[in-house]
Amino acid sequence: MEHFKQELYENGYFRQEELVFWDCGPDQRARIAAVLSKMASFAGYDYDARGLTHEVLWANREVFLLSRASIKIHDCPRARDVLDVTTWEAGAKAAHMRRYYEMKDQAGRLRVSAKTDWILVDPVTRKILRPSAFTAKPILGSGRPLDCPETRKIVLPKEGREPLGTRTVRWSDLDGNGHLFSGNYADIIWDALPEDLQPLSPREFYINYSREAVLGDELKLEGFRGEEGYFVEGLGPHGPCFTALCVF
Repeated sequence: MEHFKQELYENGYFRQEELVFWDCGPDQRARIAAVLSKMASFAGYDYDARGLTHEVLWANREVFLLSRASIKIHDCPRARDVLDVTTWEAGAKAAHMRRYYEMKDQAGRLRVSAKTDWILVDPVTRKILRPSAFTAKPILGSGRPLDCPETRKIVLPKEGREPLGTRTVRWSDLDGNGHLFSGNYADIIWDALPEDLQPLSPREFYINYSREAVLGDELKLEGFRGEEGYFVEGLGPHGPCFTALCVF
């Protein structure tokens, strides 16, 4: 049996991973939720390999929360594909720390690329910290190019929205930070999409995480079909929790 490779770089981390059926939809193509979940996992693998585990960061009261993501699907991976996944830091901009990703197949073809913005938070007070406050290691920059759109602010127009129902945050939605896991948002979005869009694999996907959603929160989902694609917003008890754009 083949042993999957992994490698730690000065500014980055590489690991091979096989897509399983759970990662994929009925057409056996990777779900956006699975892509987002792997992005969160690989950021963790990178820091774990440097001794900066979730427990260490929590003890230092310095944890990362995903703020924005942009994903470009060059050729949607499928079940049983083995992917070479590389992630690296791309410096800081204002309150955000940036991290990029590439997912390639065994022929070296780029299948998925992604850019993310993260915020540093005190997990006890939930106060947002500046990147310069991070004490565990320097946040490194990179001039490495990536074929992926920039992250962006997603805004739904006030008029022309359609109701998409509600979704209550359940116990199985929660992650180790005690809130709705970042990858699960995409499954919530796809469950709410109009039926004609659900089977489609997007060319691009953008999401903004605005407020934490915790156990028992009811998200009111609204959508808008525009020229760019289909927009979805999730409104929680205290305002928008997320906004997203699916480009087909």
